Amino acid sequence: MDKYLDIIKNSYANYWNYLKNELVNVNHWDNYFYGLIIISLVVWGLEILFPWRKKQAIFRKDFWLDTFYMFFNFFLLNLIVLIALSNTVSELLNDILQRFGLSVSSFQLFDINTFSLGARIFVFFIIIDFVQWFTHTLLHRYEFLWNFHKVHHSVKQMGFAAHLRYHWMEPVIYNSIKYIPLAIMGGFTAQNVAIVHFFNITIGHLNHANINWDYGFLKYIFNNPKMHIWHHAKELPKDREKGVNFGITLSLWDYLFKTNYIPYSGRDIELGFDGDEVFPYDFLHQELYPLGKKDV
Repeated sequence: MDKYLDIIKNSYANYWNYLKNELVNVNHWDNYFYGLIIISLVVWGLEILFPWRKKQAIFRKDFWLDTFYMFFNFFLLNLIVLIALSNTVSELLNDILQRFGLSVSSFQLFDINTFSLGARIFVFFIIIDFVQWFTHTLLHRYEFLWNFHKVHHSVKQMGFAAHLRYHWMEPVIYNSIKYIPLAIMGGFTAQNVAIVHFFNITIGHLNHANINWDYGFLKYIFNNPKMHIWHHAKELPKDREKGVNFGITLSLWDYLFKTNYIPYSGRDIELGFDGDEVFPYDFLHQELYPLGKKDV
């Protein structure tokens, strides 16, 4: 037990030191804090210059709530719970495996670090994106998980920061499932992860942005605003009521598995879900909502 308490304590201390370093040290390209700010300002600028919904305000509905979610989920949430939880669960899993004479490396099918840099990034990106797509379908399919995911779908006007409005349980679910392919691939360097991380943030921001883009023929590969707005549609056909267009960065999986759906321009469709008119409007009650007994 002392070992796990030490892991929790060290996790808090190490992440706090990391966060302080990110704030004061701007001399490295993989600075997540300022990287997020730069990407957000660029995409917001594109929204202002090339708005799809021209009557939508620059400071749209829930702009500041979503901005708070953005920094809370990417930085404060890690400090409060995610890093300590992840490190503790990882060590606990290793201890359980050791009782059976196994280790995480026992499940490794290949060492991704033996690949060339380009192949390493490509394989990591493709595998992780598919796992995220699959996890996203689960969030819509099962009521227990959907209650957490409703926070993201409570967005009523799309904009770049809506990308990161999600319940704190979502990264717990995503990271738990991603642990399997990471074990299969072996280790991965932090800078290589940063390249994928910044690319995914950019595409995710653009997906939610008020921009009239679909990337031409690349729409069959990359998720885009015209496709993703239908993922947030309040009304869908009966045979699609569990959701459509689940792609995180790639749209490819939706076309492969027939979950794609763009019947016409979704510029002015109503967003949300059935019953969202009584869904909480503030951060705290949205975070507490899935813990209550009241269903929406």
